[in-house]
Amino acid sequence: MSDRFYVITGCSGGGKSTLIEALAKAGHNVVREPGRRIIARGGPLPWDDPRGFAQAAIAMAEADYDAALAVNGPVFFDRGLIDAVVALADATGQDPDLDRIARRPHAKPVFFAPPWPELFANDENRRHGFPEALAEHDRLADVYPSLGHTLTSLPKTSVAGRVAHVLALSQ
Repeated sequence: MSDRFYVITGCSGGGKSTLIEALAKAGHNVVREPGRRIIARGGPLPWDDPRGFAQAAIAMAEADYDAALAVNGPVFFDRGLIDAVVALADATGQDPDLDRIARRPHAKPVFFAPPWPELFANDENRRHGFPEALAEHDRLADVYPSLGHTLTSLPKTSVAGRVAHVLALSQ
């Protein structure tokens, strides 16, 4: 089952959510980013309670994964469990809980949004700066391969071009 679950991750502000929305609009199964959904419902908020936020993101990502098991066809996740586990490790200073990740595997190719300063923008839900986004990118670039995933960089091109790239590599 998990070989049809694709993660789109990488640098904050790199166009992941825009890509997910384009995939959804084209009729593909998507799971929107847990962090943005947690912020939309009022928290816990990452700038007030990083640990609580990461714990909520893990719980939501696990529930998303379990719900996706009932869906036919490929499922594209905007971030997900691995990102949330890495965020909790960052918030606590502990190593990531790799056993938790192993219980909910994803396809090995992971679509990775590179840093794209021209796209990066702060908003009410993204209060960190580009240096923090780069640090997050680097942590994820280390963790995913350590779990056996191949990072497939998303091209810096149009949204339609990115959709075509993802679909060509996920069939």
